[in-house]
Amino acid sequence: MIRQARGKTPRRPALKKPPNNSNLKDPVGVYCRVRPLGSEDQECCIEVISETTIQLHPPEGSKVNRNGEFKETQYSFKNVFGQNISQLELFDNVAKPLVDDVIHCKNGLLFTYGVTGSGKTHTMTGSPGEGGLLPRSLDMIFNSIGPYQAKRYVFKPDDKNGMEIQTSVDALLERQKRESQTSAPKTPSRQRPDPEFADMINVEDTCKAEGVDEDSVYSVFVSYIEIYNNYIYDLLEEVPYDPIRPKPPQSKILREDQNHNMYVAGCTEVEVKSTVEAFEVFWKGQKKRRIANTQLNRESSRSHSVFIIKLAQAPLDADGDNVLQDKDQISVSQLCLVDLAGSERTSRTRAEGSRLREAGNINQSLMTLRTCMEVLRENQMYGTNKMVPYRDSKVTHLFKNYFDGEGKVRMIVCVNPKADDYEETMLVMRFAEMTQEVEVARPVDRPICGLTPGRRNRNQAFKEELTRKLEERGGPVNGDLENPSTIEILIQSLPPLPPCNLVDVNDDQTLPRLIECLEKRHRIRQMMIDELDKTAGSFKSMLQEFDGTLMAKDNFIQEQRGKLGDRDRIITGQKSEVDRLEKKVKTLEYKIDILQKTTNIYEVDKRSLQQELETKDQKLQRELSEKRRMEARMQGVVSNTKMKWEKECERRVAAKQMEMQNKLWVKDEKLKQLKAIVTESKSERPERPERSERPEKPERPSREKDMVKKRSVSPSPVPNAPPVQPRHRRSRSAGGERWVDHKPASNLELDTVMQPHVPNAIKVSVPNEKALSKCDKYMLTHQELASDGEIKTKLIKGEVFKTRGGGQSVQFTDIETLKQESPTSSTNRKRRSSGNAPVQQEETTESEWTDVETRCSVAVEMRAGSNLGPGYQHHGQPKRRKP
Repeated sequence: MIRQARGKTPRRPALKKPPNNSNLKDPVGVYCRVRPLGSEDQECCIEVISETTIQLHPPEGSKVNRNGEFKETQYSFKNVFGQNISQLELFDNVAKPLVDDVIHCKNGLLFTYGVTGSGKTHTMTGSPGEGGLLPRSLDMIFNSIGPYQAKRYVFKPDDKNGMEIQTSVDALLERQKRESQTSAPKTPSRQRPDPEFADMINVEDTCKAEGVDEDSVYSVFVSYIEIYNNYIYDLLEEVPYDPIRPKPPQSKILREDQNHNMYVAGCTEVEVKSTVEAFEVFWKGQKKRRIANTQLNRESSRSHSVFIIKLAQAPLDADGDNVLQDKDQISVSQLCLVDLAGSERTSRTRAEGSRLREAGNINQSLMTLRTCMEVLRENQMYGTNKMVPYRDSKVTHLFKNYFDGEGKVRMIVCVNPKADDYEETMLVMRFAEMTQEVEVARPVDRPICGLTPGRRNRNQAFKEELTRKLEERGGPVNGDLENPSTIEILIQSLPPLPPCNLVDVNDDQTLPRLIECLEKRHRIRQMMIDELDKTAGSFKSMLQEFDGTLMAKDNFIQEQRGKLGDRDRIITGQKSEVDRLEKKVKTLEYKIDILQKTTNIYEVDKRSLQQELETKDQKLQRELSEKRRMEARMQGVVSNTKMKWEKECERRVAAKQMEMQNKLWVKDEKLKQLKAIVTESKSERPERPERSERPEKPERPSREKDMVKKRSVSPSPVPNAPPVQPRHRRSRSAGGERWVDHKPASNLELDTVMQPHVPNAIKVSVPNEKALSKCDKYMLTHQELASDGEIKTKLIKGEVFKTRGGGQSVQFTDIETLKQESPTSSTNRKRRSSGNAPVQQEETTESEWTDVETRCSVAVEMRAGSNLGPGYQHHGQPKRRKP
């Protein structure tokens, strides 16, 4: 917040924010900067549509969609800066609010992100004649706090990410000690900057923050580190050069301070007093940064660089003259300017060896940054509580406090509009779009001290008024009163000597005047001697007093030296203890890292096992539901099958009962006929009339006629079947159709002259579906015992049809009967017949026919494949049903 009133300070109680601001969150500010093309003939794939939107056009020859059309995508940002944007406009929109927050005790993080060669380092550092965000931020800080800077070493880092405050005397001793240790200062402050970077610091574009607290003193510390292959190195560390055995730079470790903020332990922090001095320190570290020449960029950054500007602020005391010696009142804010290394594809850069390893570590750290953003976004949008993997990379681990609400976060996405970087630019845009949805808690204001504002101005006015009054009086106000009186007597009481020339012997005036003057001078001398003795006595007593005081002070100094020696020994012991604890801390940190890695591995295994368990649970639930559905289906099938078989059994029982009744009826008829024949033979035996006198015998109905009559009366087995032709017709088996000749194995071979012969037939003993599917006609050879004891053969013929269920069915159409008779038995039979014999024969024939007809009609109605007896063996096998 920028305050317009110059006299007000940020510690005024009326300017406190309401307490509910701690729950407010601000999204991460993402800006986009488009780099100009290298040459005009290059193909451009990015178009700036508005101040907040850009559009990506797929270049020629790139992959298209499934429908064959190119897909143009648009992305929105907080602000989009085109190719003609200046560094000053970029600074005013992006970095200036962060610098203003740093001056008002709030932290800030600004980092550039993009593919290699997209202008990230140019945006952060700048070029000759046009300074970047870093020198402009330093210039704004020093222009704002210039009159209120503290002297060197008033603020002193405590190596624990905090600050200590020293008095003016301690700061002076520290400066003298540092100057005595080195012949020249490390960072000399000079008005003329180094010509190597002088053009990057443009004094004309100065800006200043408003509302700076005038009742505080400030001091700026800078540090510069790089993260190379996931190791942290201090670019400002001075290592003595050894030409024989040069030492490689030592990596630094991350630690957590008492406020749970991450910092680099052992990092060099340099106190600077001007923009030139600060940028000179930066340029010194920039020369140590690792850069290399790749296929895509001549000076490609091989590491992530972090320039930290730390501003220490402490209030003045109640008099407004000295710094308040209270460590709790020190406020430390910092601005981190991060230049991330560009993501790259090794297939394009053709990196090998160490360059390949560097590219892998760069891409891995950027991937970890994307993962952290995704997890943060998921936790905020869906209310989950997943662990954010900050520790997987040093970049995310160092800045995790900013994403937890320790300051504002801004990101500048640098893109190269050339068509070769289209695919990499697409990935960068997706990451930027996802990052804008991450919200960071708004930082709260620091506690305000209760001192009266305006102390510095009142003290300055008092000093000016005191100086003016001293100039008006012309001397010191509280001087010694004795010294001026003695000097005045000496000056005024010394009369001048009269003339001593004697021109006359009787001159009696000259000598008396001379004697009088000399006497006066003698008196003055005596007075001076007395004054001198008095002054010498007082001075001697003063010297004796001072000598005693000096002796006491010498004794005190000796005593203090003894105590100092004891303290030195204690400090030495404490240093050894601190070294031991440092080693122990390093060992524990190493163990913590190992445990953290092990924990991460266990977490991954746990997540995979949980996913596997969930998958198996889902599979088990599906199997259980499938089992229940199968059980219900099988119960339905069993009940249906049970009902079908019950009906089938009832039908079979009824058919069997009918068959047994028919057989019993036939036997009864046969017994009746036999009884009648026996009775007739006994009644005719006593009296035998003459042949000529034999009355005319009534004509006996022919059995064939009765059978024909009965068969004509019998109903057709199938209602829709064609009508049966008369009995005496030519057999259809003589045709060219394909027949199934079904002869059961129980049939007997008869040595008769007339045998049924069907050409082009498939002979089977048991019918099957394969045989029925190949033929059009079906013939069953059935043998049974006739009433006269002879074997009667029936040829039951039918046509084969395909059923709707995929099986075969037979529709019976005709029956042919073959019978062998003995001539003697036929004559005897005719002789023995009586009046009721034709009726019996008719009934027997009818019973025999009814038996076969019943069996055939039942067979017509049955489905294919029913095994219900010898009369049903002609049906085909059922088709196997799908499970």
